[in-house]
Amino acid sequence: METSSKLVEVKPNDFKPSERWRIIKNILMIGFAFMIQFTAFMGASNLQSSVNVDNSLGTFTLAAIYGSLIFSNIFLPVLMISWLGCKWTIAMSFVAYMPFIAAQFYPRFYTMIPSGLAVGLGGGPLWCAKCTYLTVVSEAYAMISDSGADVLVTRFFGLFFMFYQMAQVWGNLISSAVLSYGSSPHDEVMPNASLVSELCGSNFCGAASATENPNLEPPPIERIHLIAGIYLGCMVAASLIVAFGVDSLTRYDRGRTGSATGQSGLKLLAVTLKLLGEKNQLLILPITIFIGAEQAFLFADYNAAYVSCAWGISNIGYVMICFGVVNAIAAPATGSVVKLTGRVPVMLFAFFLHVVILITLLIWTPQAHGFVFFLISGLWGVCDAIWLVQVNALCGLLFPGKEEAGYSNFKLWEATGSVITYAYSPYLCSNVKLYILIGVLSFGMLCYLIIEYTGGVKRVITQKQPDFQLVASTEKY
Repeated sequence: METSSKLVEVKPNDFKPSERWRIIKNILMIGFAFMIQFTAFMGASNLQSSVNVDNSLGTFTLAAIYGSLIFSNIFLPVLMISWLGCKWTIAMSFVAYMPFIAAQFYPRFYTMIPSGLAVGLGGGPLWCAKCTYLTVVSEAYAMISDSGADVLVTRFFGLFFMFYQMAQVWGNLISSAVLSYGSSPHDEVMPNASLVSELCGSNFCGAASATENPNLEPPPIERIHLIAGIYLGCMVAASLIVAFGVDSLTRYDRGRTGSATGQSGLKLLAVTLKLLGEKNQLLILPITIFIGAEQAFLFADYNAAYVSCAWGISNIGYVMICFGVVNAIAAPATGSVVKLTGRVPVMLFAFFLHVVILITLLIWTPQAHGFVFFLISGLWGVCDAIWLVQVNALCGLLFPGKEEAGYSNFKLWEATGSVITYAYSPYLCSNVKLYILIGVLSFGMLCYLIIEYTGGVKRVITQKQPDFQLVASTEKY
């Protein structure tokens, strides 16, 4: 545990040059652990709307995950971080995801829904602890290097999301390799083109579109069990990586005033709820909700209505690999671009590109050939990387000293967007869902521009570097 630490006060000049590499090492270890963890979770999640189709079990399970994540983000992050610290909150939260994978061996409502709820309960503290850890070490690194904390936090989030989005690659590579092993294109029974045009794409209406389509036939149960076993091993490894490979955050946040230092859990909860009354928090909510909604649409509706319906379930993984690769490249790149152009042009670029993608999905009739599927998922990856990196970084900049509360609210409203999208997914056709996404994105972008052009970000960025104390590395892991 994070005990037996010797406190040593130091001035900025007293930090050794090696401390920079130690901070980078911690970020890399956290990023690698998240990549392993979400290799399993993303790979399993992407299959839910196509594999567990009976009574929309998979989609309702995803809704349960994000529904409990809403509760989790309100009540659990600040409490767990104050009790366990960021490092052990991450390690223990990884464990909460394991029942979801185990439930794939026997998918029923009474196994899948409770396991989905467990994922949500662990997700709130997990993401809040990760965001807080990155923000605090970026401030420490800024003091050592005399670089701006606002630039560093964007770079560190970009580096993290590069690892995180690579999980899409490995998770989907595993699922597609297992599902397609031993088969050939000649073994597939493809629906005729007129049936695809009538039932797939923006015309897709859930189970009503699946009755006559052989592409939506679930794969053999033995293949699903093999995938679940691999994924479960990944989650165990991720938890051990954090437990033994990451430094305690107490090394950098002693003497630092923040929302997780020196306050009781109930007071920290009050900070989280109180933040909902601030103007900037209210203005950033719509774009945060959109992030959750666009991810839910991609992982559930795009996979089911476009990829599975027109091309087959075994190809979902390959299409999502393209999304993950592009996302992983775009995440760190966006930090460098922002340094040259500023944040607003990058956000406007993502807005216009995403609107074009959504309109394309409205008018495009998918067919059983891969290029357009990969193009859309790749461009979606660019947009998603920008939304994640920039809005996460913006939360850290808008609420200095209240990072846990700010990131808790981010995940809360991101989860709200996801759970609403998953909840109405079985009942609405794809074209209606696309119109909803366009509306939410447009309103969210308008609110974001109000923050920028009223000086909401500039007012909270101060020139004064925070005071830190370095804790000698005597923690027990």
